[in-house]
Amino acid sequence: MNDTLYNDAILRLATDNPIDERLAEPQGTSERRSPICGSRVTVDVNLGADGRVSEAGMLVRACALGQASSSLLAAHVLGRTPAELAAARDALTAWLAQEGELPDWPGLDVLSPALDYHARHASIRLAFEAAAEAAERARDTAKGI
Repeated sequence: MNDTLYNDAILRLATDNPIDERLAEPQGTSERRSPICGSRVTVDVNLGADGRVSEAGMLVRACALGQASSSLLAAHVLGRTPAELAAARDALTAWLAQEGELPDWPGLDVLSPALDYHARHASIRLAFEAAAEAAERARDTAKGI
């Protein structure tokens, strides 16, 4: 294991996800899987009347980087709009490709050691991709689409 990539902060996040179970009746759900390593993240979302995430559930079966990224998402997903989650997903994708700045999401800087490990990027993106899609589905469900 590479100590620089799998540092204490990443390993701590990987074992400390504040959302560790799925929602019983989500308005929106999405599962994303990394074809490279087989990591898989499922995110459930319910939106409040204000259109913001009021409840979230997760099932994470991922490598340490995918788990750490999922923990960072989980710690700050409540209160976000579907548009904010889509923007975070897109900013994370650009940052990992070194085509954008560090996303405005608390704690993502801890994943900086993974920037040069392109094969790990898909796993890091899983939770953000699933959350954005689940929130879109929840919004569409609320609109009756």
